[in-house]
Amino acid sequence: MNATAIRIQESPLDPAASVYSHDLPSGEPWLHEVRKGQTLRIVDLEGNQAADVIFFNRHDTDEHYSATQTILRQGGIYLTTGSVLYSNEDRPLLTIVADTCGRHDTLGGACAAESNTVRYALQKKFMHSCRDNYLQCIQAADVGLGKADLVPNVNFFMNVPVTADGHLKFDDGVSGPGKYVELRAEMDIWVLVSNCPQLNNPCNAYNPTPVRFLIWD
Repeated sequence: MNATAIRIQESPLDPAASVYSHDLPSGEPWLHEVRKGQTLRIVDLEGNQAADVIFFNRHDTDEHYSATQTILRQGGIYLTTGSVLYSNEDRPLLTIVADTCGRHDTLGGACAAESNTVRYALQKKFMHSCRDNYLQCIQAADVGLGKADLVPNVNFFMNVPVTADGHLKFDDGVSGPGKYVELRAEMDIWVLVSNCPQLNNPCNAYNPTPVRFLIWD
């Protein structure tokens, strides 16, 4: 399951024809609706930035992205062109229709006070984290999401290989400036993002940078 093939696919969509564009600064959260049939592009503007994303059914937030169902369905732990992201109800949420990075992580999770302490050092506990971002964003948005809804996420552009003995490694990124992943929504969804503020691992060269979101009808 570790050796998901990388499938690079350029998109024919023109950014000038998008109906929505948003640049998310480094270390910031974002929540936005994407309607069924729309295409969402996530752009790694400067390279090797980690965009931590959770997807929810827009009309029933009890249905959300499931790492377990997604991995089981595709028989691999990385996402690339052609991968389908499944919900906890075993329904397709989104399909990756284009990808110039080629590999995205499903296992590394979102950084939090607890993981910063375990992975790095006790004094890192109070550094800003993706989990902080998620909590602040859903509280401000008031769309019915709460702490219990923060399920395992996708780490777009992040490189987390699995070692032969089953451990995770947080390695240098495999993305680059301008690389993108494009997803077609298979239902109306909420997209909850933390543009990772992590300063302690090499996935973003210890330098968080902005990402761009584009949407086409």
